[in-house]
This record gives sequence, structure tokens and C-alpha cells, in this order.
Amino acid sequence: MVGGGSTSSSTAEEDRATSLAEAADTATTNRLKQKFAADADLGKQTIYVSTNAGMVRLSGSVASYAARENAEKLTMATDGVKAVENKITVEFSN
Repeated sequence: MVGGGSTSSSTAEEDRATSLAEAADTATTNRLKQKFAADADLGKQTIYVSTNAGMVRLSGSVASYAARENAEKLTMATDGVKAVENKITVEFSN
């Protein structure tokens, strides 16, 4: 085989890299959920977190723009976060 290499070794390395990336994303998501739960204001809000390749997506709803901004700031200050897509909506209660 000219110019060829072992594809099984390459595939195993890719699988390992994928597994490590998925583990890092899961750890980032868990850190954020813990931060939000520990926050006096955010712990009362409905915030969903998903992470893919260090890109964090926040969704759900909060009671104020300040809470929305706080969630984003806490996210950006978390290890492993490369970018944030903040889809949290603000729902004012009467």
C-alpha cells in the first residue's frame, strides 16, 4: 500500500480525541449548573445549559435582564468556555 497508513490507529486516536472533548464539554456543563445553583438569584431561575466543543448555549427564562447578563458573565468566566450563545429569555411576572 503506497502512501497508506494504519487507519485503525488513526480512527482510535480520533475516537479518543472525541471522547476527551465530550468529557470536557460535560465537565463544563456540570460546572455551570453548579455555579447557577449556588447563585442566590440564578438558582431560582430556569436555565438550561449545553456545551459542544467549548461553545456553550444557554436557554430558559429568568425574571430580569440583570439575571440574564449574570448568567452570561458567569459562563464566560468558566474554564473550558470558548463562546456563549445566550438564548435566555426574560419573563417579567406581574
